[in-house]
Amino acid sequence: MTLDRRSFNAAGLAAGTTLAAPWLAARAATPKDTLVVAMAFDDIITLDPAEAFEISTGELMGNSYDRLLRYDVADPSKLVPDLAQGWSVSADGRTFAFQLKPGLVFASGNPITADDVAWSLQRAVLLDKTPAFILTQFGLSKDNVRERILATGPLGLSITTDKAYAPTLVYNCLTANVASVVDKKLVLARETAGDLGAGWLKTNFAGSGPLRIREWRANEIVALERNDRYTAGPKSRLARVIYRHVKESATQRLLLEKGDVDIARNLTPQDLDALAANKDVKITATPKGTVYYFSLNQKNPILAKPEVREAMKWLVDYDAIGKTLIKNIGVVHQNFLPLGLLGAAKDNPYKLDVPRARMLLAKAGHGNGFKVTIDMRTVQPVQGITEAVQQTMKQAGVELEILPGDGKQTLTKYRARSHDIYIGSWGADYWDPHTNADTFARNPDNSDGARTKPLAWRNAWDIPELTKKADAAALERDGAKRARMYQEIQAEHRRSSPFVMLYQQTEVAAFRANVQGLRLGPTSDSTYMHVVSKR
Repeated sequence: MTLDRRSFNAAGLAAGTTLAAPWLAARAATPKDTLVVAMAFDDIITLDPAEAFEISTGELMGNSYDRLLRYDVADPSKLVPDLAQGWSVSADGRTFAFQLKPGLVFASGNPITADDVAWSLQRAVLLDKTPAFILTQFGLSKDNVRERILATGPLGLSITTDKAYAPTLVYNCLTANVASVVDKKLVLARETAGDLGAGWLKTNFAGSGPLRIREWRANEIVALERNDRYTAGPKSRLARVIYRHVKESATQRLLLEKGDVDIARNLTPQDLDALAANKDVKITATPKGTVYYFSLNQKNPILAKPEVREAMKWLVDYDAIGKTLIKNIGVVHQNFLPLGLLGAAKDNPYKLDVPRARMLLAKAGHGNGFKVTIDMRTVQPVQGITEAVQQTMKQAGVELEILPGDGKQTLTKYRARSHDIYIGSWGADYWDPHTNADTFARNPDNSDGARTKPLAWRNAWDIPELTKKADAAALERDGAKRARMYQEIQAEHRRSSPFVMLYQQTEVAAFRANVQGLRLGPTSDSTYMHVVSKR
């Protein structure tokens, strides 16, 4: 059904959508069975869980796709069943066995079998898109994955790794979006030229979660609706969830105050303060496993100098940023492991020190400064932080040219490592310290044609010794010793890396008082909209 323009404007959606939505009425208040969320999601590139690796997409995957395991949102150190009802590891620590719950079905009506699970994991490895490293780090490859991941029966599955990793690491990786289970029969029916259905799944849905993806319109809307065939847990309390792409905090606040949206997700400290006295609006916050940083491409010969890398860390006014731009939405944090993960360091040694930075730049042969560019996504607080850093760097003679763009544009350039400086965020893919160590402190192949391309690779930071330390920590089964290993890795990273770590996010959402059950998860894929209801 095509909406008429009057209904469109009432809901604040863009004209011309093909969403079947007879529930829209020409009024401000949203329907009781529909949740409307204002959020910036210009980073979405694909809906295929084997390829999706953006923070906004993570939330969609978490609500619409099941996986073998999830973690307990109230206590991320605890694993809970999703499709699996039982799991175990062999005595040698290399073979992981899973037993599925019986009677589960996809949204299409097709039954969920162990073969679907095995094929989904195999597919992620075979496609070898950006998030595949979460699985391939266990010795899985295109050549061996069909033998290493096997359906052992209709509901039985085994996964064999190349080494005896810390079991919690393996289990937590299977909670990641890349381990989502897709409907093999449905996807293969849309396969083209042996692409395993990747072309079709980029904009379509083949999952089994409590919500199904109805439609995605880039930089406009994402529509989810209740999956009435969901049987792995309680069905969604809402008939549908509509995400509206709204980048500006002030616009999100206005829409929330008017009742045009139920939840606002990207509010600045100033707009949050302004809402404090509104009795119709409530605020919720959660420390997030997301860190913000800017990084220096080591292909740039100036930025590759150790003294320049260190100088950049003394040219940020962390204190001012903490008191203004990230007030109530983050805390200054100069380490790649977010607080809450095993071994996360609390040391914040850097502060704004222009004379010290000038001395370091002079030592590097750049006493008069230099010019450099920074790629920036035009959302807050990223834009405000970038502009603040531009001013403090200028005090040391560094001319920082800001190159603005949307999330997709800046990420694409960053992933091609064709930037000078990039400012952005990294959200934990699973609740284990290796999720961040693997990308910030590990780079097994720094060549342009590398198979795995972590953040260290994106910045051409060649670190064979630190990579060895990160590998060793992933294998350590003693929790206390493993925590100490990550403390040491973070200390070296603070000292020598091309990453200027800025802060850890405190995710904040403002919502209408009639919204119940909203809980922001610690990772991008654990904010569950299917548990939310409205009075």
